[in-house]
Amino acid sequence: MPLIRSDLADSIATIAFDNYPRRNALSAAMVDEILAAFERFKAARARAVIIRSAVPGKVWSAGHAVDELPRAGVDPLPYNDPLECLLRAVKAFPAPVIAMVQGGAWGGACDLVMSCDLVLGDETCAFAITPAKLGLPYNVAGFLDFMSRIPLAVVKEMFFTADPLPADRALQVGIVNAIVPAAELAARTLEIARTIASRSPAAIAAFKETIRVLSEASPIAPATYEYLEGLRREVYFGRDYREGIQAFLEKRGPVF
Repeated sequence: MPLIRSDLADSIATIAFDNYPRRNALSAAMVDEILAAFERFKAARARAVIIRSAVPGKVWSAGHAVDELPRAGVDPLPYNDPLECLLRAVKAFPAPVIAMVQGGAWGGACDLVMSCDLVLGDETCAFAITPAKLGLPYNVAGFLDFMSRIPLAVVKEMFFTADPLPADRALQVGIVNAIVPAAELAARTLEIARTIASRSPAAIAAFKETIRVLSEASPIAPATYEYLEGLRREVYFGRDYREGIQAFLEKRGPVF
Protein backbone atom coordinates (compact mmCIF):
# COMPACT_ATOMS: atom_id res chain seq x y z
CA MET A 1 0.00 0.00 0.00
CA PRO A 2 1.24 3.54 -0.72
CA LEU A 3 2.66 5.36 2.29
CA ILE A 4 1.73 8.81 1.02
CA ARG A 5 -1.02 10.50 -0.91
CA SER A 6 0.03 12.98 -3.56
CA ASP A 7 -1.94 15.36 -5.72
CA LEU A 8 -1.43 18.28 -8.11
CA ALA A 9 -4.19 20.75 -8.86
CA ASP A 10 -3.97 24.31 -10.19
CA SER A 11 -0.16 24.18 -9.97
CA ILE A 12 -0.31 23.41 -6.23
CA ALA A 13 1.03 20.04 -5.13
CA THR A 14 0.24 18.15 -1.95
CA ILE A 15 2.17 15.37 -0.24
CA ALA A 16 0.28 13.76 2.64
CA PHE A 17 1.91 11.21 4.95
CA ASP A 18 -0.42 8.21 5.09
CA ASN A 19 1.07 5.67 7.47
CA TYR A 20 -0.44 6.73 10.76
CA PRO A 21 -0.23 3.23 12.34
CA ARG A 22 3.53 3.89 12.36
CA ARG A 23 2.99 7.55 13.26
CA ASN A 24 4.10 8.58 9.76
CA ALA A 25 7.69 7.60 10.51
CA LEU A 26 10.01 8.72 7.72
CA SER A 27 11.09 5.25 6.67
CA ALA A 28 13.24 4.65 3.59
CA ALA A 29 10.15 3.37 1.76
CA MET A 30 8.10 6.47 2.57
CA VAL A 31 10.97 8.78 1.67
CA ASP A 32 11.34 7.04 -1.70
CA GLU A 33 7.69 7.78 -2.42
CA ILE A 34 8.07 11.42 -1.37
CA LEU A 35 11.17 11.91 -3.51
CA ALA A 36 9.38 10.40 -6.50
CA ALA A 37 6.48 12.78 -5.93
CA PHE A 38 8.87 15.74 -5.83
CA GLU A 39 10.33 14.66 -9.18
CA ARG A 40 6.84 14.48 -10.71
CA PHE A 41 5.92 17.87 -9.32
CA LYS A 42 9.16 19.39 -10.59
CA ALA A 43 8.51 18.04 -14.08
CA ALA A 44 4.95 19.42 -13.91
CA ARG A 45 6.32 22.82 -12.77
CA ALA A 46 4.33 22.96 -9.56
CA ARG A 47 4.44 26.43 -8.05
CA ALA A 48 4.04 25.36 -4.42
CA VAL A 49 4.10 22.09 -2.46
CA ILE A 50 2.20 21.44 0.77
CA ILE A 51 3.46 18.69 3.09
CA ARG A 52 0.91 17.47 5.61
CA SER A 53 -0.46 14.38 7.33
CA ALA A 54 -3.38 12.66 5.65
CA VAL A 55 -4.85 11.95 9.08
CA PRO A 56 -4.81 14.76 11.66
CA GLY A 57 -3.73 13.33 15.02
CA LYS A 58 -1.42 13.68 17.96
CA VAL A 59 1.63 13.07 15.76
CA TRP A 60 2.39 14.78 12.44
CA SER A 61 5.41 12.53 11.98
CA ALA A 62 7.54 10.56 14.43
CA GLY A 63 10.63 11.35 12.36
CA HIS A 64 13.37 8.98 11.24
CA ALA A 65 12.36 5.32 11.47
CA VAL A 66 14.53 4.35 14.46
CA ASP A 67 14.43 0.65 13.60
CA GLU A 68 16.27 1.52 10.36
CA LEU A 69 19.16 3.22 12.16
CA PRO A 70 22.39 1.21 12.59
CA ARG A 71 22.84 -0.25 16.08
CA ALA A 72 26.41 1.03 16.65
CA GLY A 73 29.78 1.69 15.06
CA VAL A 74 28.38 3.28 11.89
CA ASP A 75 27.47 6.89 11.16
CA PRO A 76 23.68 6.92 11.67
CA LEU A 77 23.14 9.98 9.46
CA PRO A 78 25.48 9.73 6.46
CA TYR A 79 25.09 11.93 3.39
CA ASN A 80 23.07 9.29 1.52
CA ASP A 81 20.67 8.52 4.41
CA PRO A 82 17.08 8.67 3.07
CA LEU A 83 16.12 11.46 5.47
CA GLU A 84 19.16 13.51 4.45
CA CYS A 85 18.21 13.04 0.79
CA LEU A 86 14.69 14.25 1.58
CA LEU A 87 15.90 17.38 3.38
CA ARG A 88 18.10 18.30 0.42
CA ALA A 89 15.22 17.70 -2.01
CA VAL A 90 12.96 20.06 -0.06
CA LYS A 91 15.62 22.78 -0.02
CA ALA A 92 16.49 22.35 -3.70
CA PHE A 93 12.91 22.20 -5.00
CA PRO A 94 12.46 25.26 -7.24
CA ALA A 95 9.16 26.31 -5.65
CA PRO A 96 8.26 27.00 -2.02
CA VAL A 97 7.49 24.00 0.19
CA ILE A 98 4.95 24.62 2.95
CA ALA A 99 4.65 22.40 6.03
CA MET A 100 1.11 22.17 7.39
CA VAL A 101 1.55 20.72 10.86
CA GLN A 102 -1.07 19.20 13.12
CA GLY A 103 0.29 17.29 16.10
CA GLY A 104 3.90 16.65 17.01
CA ALA A 105 6.85 16.80 14.65
CA TRP A 106 9.51 14.69 16.35
CA GLY A 107 13.19 14.13 15.59
CA GLY A 108 13.91 14.06 11.87
CA ALA A 109 10.40 15.34 11.16
CA CYS A 110 11.29 18.48 13.10
CA ASP A 111 14.35 18.87 10.87
CA LEU A 112 12.05 18.41 7.85
CA VAL A 113 9.90 21.28 9.12
CA MET A 114 13.02 23.42 9.51
CA SER A 115 13.92 22.65 5.89
CA CYS A 116 10.55 23.84 4.57
CA ASP A 117 10.14 27.41 3.39
CA LEU A 118 6.98 28.22 5.32
CA VAL A 119 5.29 26.49 8.26
CA LEU A 120 1.68 26.75 9.39
CA GLY A 121 0.27 24.83 12.33
CA ASP A 122 -2.79 24.53 14.52
CA GLU A 123 -3.01 24.66 18.31
CA THR A 124 -1.82 21.04 18.58
CA CYS A 125 1.46 21.44 16.72
CA ALA A 126 4.65 20.87 18.69
CA PHE A 127 8.29 20.44 17.72
CA ALA A 128 11.09 18.41 19.31
CA ILE A 129 14.53 17.40 18.11
CA THR A 130 15.27 14.20 19.98
CA PRO A 131 18.76 12.77 19.26
CA ALA A 132 19.75 13.33 22.93
CA LYS A 133 17.18 10.67 23.87
CA LEU A 134 18.97 8.15 21.64
CA GLY A 135 22.57 9.18 22.23
CA LEU A 136 22.62 9.93 18.49
CA PRO A 137 25.25 12.41 17.19
CA TYR A 138 23.50 14.89 14.90
CA ASN A 139 25.26 16.03 11.75
CA VAL A 140 26.58 19.45 10.81
CA ALA A 141 23.93 20.06 8.13
CA GLY A 142 21.19 19.38 10.65
CA PHE A 143 22.54 21.91 13.12
CA LEU A 144 22.74 24.52 10.36
CA ASP A 145 19.06 23.90 9.50
CA PHE A 146 18.11 24.96 13.00
CA MET A 147 20.70 27.73 13.42
CA SER A 148 19.61 29.43 10.20
CA ARG A 149 15.98 29.58 11.34
CA ILE A 150 15.74 30.17 15.09
CA PRO A 151 17.80 31.89 17.84
CA LEU A 152 20.93 30.06 18.99
CA ALA A 153 19.74 29.83 22.59
CA VAL A 154 16.58 28.05 21.41
CA VAL A 155 18.63 25.67 19.25
CA LYS A 156 20.65 24.74 22.34
CA GLU A 157 17.51 24.32 24.43
CA MET A 158 15.91 22.02 21.87
CA PHE A 159 19.00 19.83 21.36
CA PHE A 160 20.05 19.70 25.02
CA THR A 161 16.61 18.89 26.49
CA ALA A 162 14.85 17.11 23.59
CA ASP A 163 11.64 18.58 25.04
CA PRO A 164 8.88 19.73 22.68
CA LEU A 165 8.12 23.36 21.98
CA PRO A 166 4.32 23.86 21.95
CA ALA A 167 2.48 25.91 19.36
CA ASP A 168 2.62 29.28 21.12
CA ARG A 169 6.36 29.01 21.82
CA ALA A 170 7.04 27.76 18.28
CA LEU A 171 5.36 30.89 16.94
CA GLN A 172 7.30 33.09 19.34
CA VAL A 173 10.73 31.75 18.34
CA GLY A 174 10.00 31.64 14.61
CA ILE A 175 9.55 27.95 13.83
CA VAL A 176 6.07 28.58 12.46
CA ASN A 177 4.77 31.51 10.43
CA ALA A 178 1.27 31.31 11.88
CA ILE A 179 -0.91 29.32 14.25
CA VAL A 180 -4.37 28.80 12.77
CA PRO A 181 -7.43 27.10 14.31
CA ALA A 182 -7.60 23.48 13.20
CA ALA A 183 -10.86 23.98 11.32
CA GLU A 184 -9.27 26.75 9.24
CA LEU A 185 -5.74 25.40 8.80
CA ALA A 186 -6.14 23.60 5.45
CA ALA A 187 -7.96 26.54 3.88
CA ARG A 188 -5.40 29.04 5.17
CA THR A 189 -2.49 26.92 3.92
CA LEU A 190 -4.10 26.59 0.51
CA GLU A 191 -4.73 30.33 0.42
CA ILE A 192 -1.03 31.04 0.94
CA ALA A 193 -0.09 28.44 -1.68
CA ARG A 194 -2.47 30.06 -4.17
CA THR A 195 -0.98 33.46 -3.48
CA ILE A 196 2.49 32.10 -4.15
CA ALA A 197 1.25 30.35 -7.30
CA SER A 198 -0.03 33.68 -8.62
CA ARG A 199 3.42 35.30 -8.38
CA SER A 200 6.35 35.02 -10.77
CA PRO A 201 7.69 31.45 -10.59
CA ALA A 202 11.03 32.50 -12.07
CA ALA A 203 11.52 35.20 -9.48
CA ILE A 204 10.46 32.97 -6.59
CA ALA A 205 12.79 30.16 -7.72
CA ALA A 206 15.66 32.67 -7.78
CA PHE A 207 14.66 34.03 -4.36
CA LYS A 208 14.53 30.56 -2.83
CA GLU A 209 17.89 29.46 -4.20
CA THR A 210 19.56 32.74 -3.22
CA ILE A 211 18.24 32.45 0.34
CA ARG A 212 19.36 28.80 0.52
CA VAL A 213 22.89 29.57 -0.65
CA LEU A 214 23.27 32.58 1.63
CA SER A 215 21.88 30.73 4.67
CA GLU A 216 24.39 27.92 4.11
CA ALA A 217 27.32 30.27 3.52
CA SER A 218 29.20 29.28 6.68
CA PRO A 219 32.63 28.16 5.46
CA ILE A 220 34.79 26.19 7.87
CA ALA A 221 38.31 24.91 7.49
CA PRO A 222 38.70 21.23 6.52
CA ALA A 223 40.48 20.57 9.83
CA THR A 224 37.54 22.06 11.74
CA TYR A 225 35.09 19.87 9.83
CA GLU A 226 37.18 16.79 10.60
CA TYR A 227 37.22 17.81 14.27
CA LEU A 228 33.41 17.98 14.32
CA GLU A 229 33.13 14.63 12.57
CA GLY A 230 35.54 13.20 15.12
CA LEU A 231 33.23 14.34 17.92
CA ARG A 232 30.35 12.55 16.18
CA ARG A 233 32.37 9.34 15.71
CA GLU A 234 33.16 9.19 19.42
CA VAL A 235 29.41 9.20 20.09
CA TYR A 236 28.21 6.64 17.55
CA PHE A 237 31.04 4.27 18.50
CA GLY A 238 30.29 4.79 22.19
CA ARG A 239 28.05 3.30 24.83
CA ASP A 240 25.34 5.99 24.81
CA TYR A 241 24.29 5.41 21.20
CA ARG A 242 24.11 1.63 21.66
CA GLU A 243 22.06 2.08 24.85
CA GLY A 244 19.75 4.68 23.30
CA ILE A 245 18.83 2.53 20.30
CA GLN A 246 18.46 -0.63 22.38
CA ALA A 247 16.24 1.14 24.91
CA PHE A 248 14.00 2.48 22.15
CA LEU A 249 13.60 -0.97 20.61
CA GLU A 250 12.87 -2.46 24.04
CA LYS A 251 10.35 0.34 24.77
CA ARG A 252 12.10 1.47 27.96
CA GLY A 253 13.88 4.56 29.14
CA PRO A 254 17.61 4.66 28.37
CA VAL A 255 20.17 4.64 31.16
CA PHE A 256 22.97 7.01 30.18
